[in-house]
Parts: sequence; structure tokens; C-alpha cells
Amino acid sequence: MTVRTNFVLVDFENVQPKDIGLLKDGPFKVKVYLGPNQSKIPISLAAALQSLGENAEYIVLETAGNNALDFHIAYYIGVLSALEPNAFFHIISKDSGFDPLLKYLKSKKVFAHRSTCIADIPYFKPVLPAAPEAQVEAVVADLIRRKASKPRTQKTLLSTLHALFKKELSEQQLAALFAALRKRGFVSVEGTKVSYVLPTAS
Repeated sequence: MTVRTNFVLVDFENVQPKDIGLLKDGPFKVKVYLGPNQSKIPISLAAALQSLGENAEYIVLETAGNNALDFHIAYYIGVLSALEPNAFFHIISKDSGFDPLLKYLKSKKVFAHRSTCIADIPYFKPVLPAAPEAQVEAVVADLIRRKASKPRTQKTLLSTLHALFKKELSEQQLAALFAALRKRGFVSVEGTKVSYVLPTAS
């Protein structure tokens, strides 16, 4: 099976990621975009990129300008998506100005996503199940991992479930999932507070 190339395009003017080491040994090609005035690179970043060998490069803009770096990233996505139409593009930036472009790319069947840090890119997120029973199992596994930091109110728990399933569940689906957790005895509610009876982690 052919492994999809994941291009990680870092808007270094906007985000200086400290977790580039996560990309080592994966199907990643990293491009770090720097403004013309960013002449100093942290040693930790340089070392992390160096460990990626030929799969990492710096792209330094020659001319400064409003949104110039954003346009460069958009240009490179266009070029690279023509060369590798099955690739996945991850923009690392806090700039929501990329989002209309990403929506357009998805309409053209180009895989693209914006994350604020490398750990949040979809590659590192498990594909969550669609079947209700499997969803309950996924939630229980997540709650066990959280140990003492489990949500303590119904509102927070529902918000946590919403985030766990990448905000793809409707309110009705969330309510059904919450009801299933209560029916199975994993979650108890008293007022607005929730408590848990979970399997012991092996």
C-alpha cells in the first residue's frame, strides 16, 4: 500500500513549533516558511529539522509584505498538489485567514488542514468509530487515559466528548452517547456533577 505524503507547511512568522521531532520517521516533508527579517533560528528547531534530512527545508521570503508568507504557502500548496494529488497538506499556523482557502481546497478534493501545533495534525489523531457501541468504548478508553483529570460536570464532559469526536457529532448524537454511558453504568450524574465507574486499565 502506498503511504500518502504529508506536507507540513510551517508559518514560522506565526507559530514557532517545539514539537517538530514528532515528524521524524513518518511520511512527512516539512517546509518552514520564514520572513526576510527572521535571521535567527533556535538551535532546537535547526537540530530537529536536521534530523529529518532531505525531508525538511527552509523557504525564506526575499521581500517582506502584508500576508506575503501566507501567499507563498498557498502557492506551494498549488504546485505540490499538482505534483502529488494524493498528498495531505498540514498548515501550522494560528492564522484563521487560511481557512477559506482550505475549504476551497477540500471542495477540489485536495486534502488540507490547519493546526496550531504539530501534535494536533490529523495524522496523530486516531480515526474514531461511527458505530455507537464502538464510540462508547472509545470514550471509556479516553476517560481511563485521563486518570484524575476527567471532566467533573456534565457540561464539561459533553464538551470533552464533542472535542474527542472532532466536533463531528450532532447534539442528538452527543446526547445519545451520553445516555449510553449512563445506561452502561460508566457515568453517574448528581445535579450537574458527574462521577465515573470505569474498567481498571490493564
